[in-house]
Amino acid sequence: MAITPTGQNAAVAAKTDAYTNPKGILGKDDFMKLLLVQLQYQDPTEPMDTEKILTQTSQLATLEASDNTNRSLEDLAKSLGNAQQFSTIAAIGKTADLGSDSIAHDEGANTNFELYFPEAVQAGSVEIKDNNGNLIRTLDVGTNPAGVYQFTWDGFDNGGSSADSGIYHVSATYETDSGERAQTRLGAYPIESVRFDGGKALLKLGSNYVPLDNVREIY
Repeated sequence: MAITPTGQNAAVAAKTDAYTNPKGILGKDDFMKLLLVQLQYQDPTEPMDTEKILTQTSQLATLEASDNTNRSLEDLAKSLGNAQQFSTIAAIGKTADLGSDSIAHDEGANTNFELYFPEAVQAGSVEIKDNNGNLIRTLDVGTNPAGVYQFTWDGFDNGGSSADSGIYHVSATYETDSGERAQTRLGAYPIESVRFDGGKALLKLGSNYVPLDNVREIY
């Protein structure tokens, strides 16, 4: 059962509540007010010790310096955050590597993925391999200009059997316009744009927006 103060106790409680510090701490302004009140009500016959005044003044100066330092650190953190955002924007047009060439496949379902070809393709093939490096399925690339292209794997291997559910690795070998042989793999895409959402940078890689934290390398 709650106990409610009455009479004189209630008055004391009300007076105590009125002087409660909502912040729970004393700032430099509070110290200054206390010092001025102390000087105002000091006994003229026994004035405050000068050494105590100097000590309190020094404490005020230290508090002020600490407050200014904290404010400067906050401003520096904001500046560094803005600088990081600008450096991320500077990455547009470069290539981001997610550090993984794997896809998750469910047996009996189609699996879509995207590959980036930095050069025009005259001919080529996409290779889908299992975790042991065994070739499971080969897809034709066709003849296409440079860019990001989406492929659909129907889930069957080269023999016409349904592939098991699991993790598979995707890469491609192709021939360029100049007749050179080149390779690419899943997980490396050009950075088309940057979007900021909730203070976090999202990079547009292919048809998806990927958090900057997921990127292993930008080159």
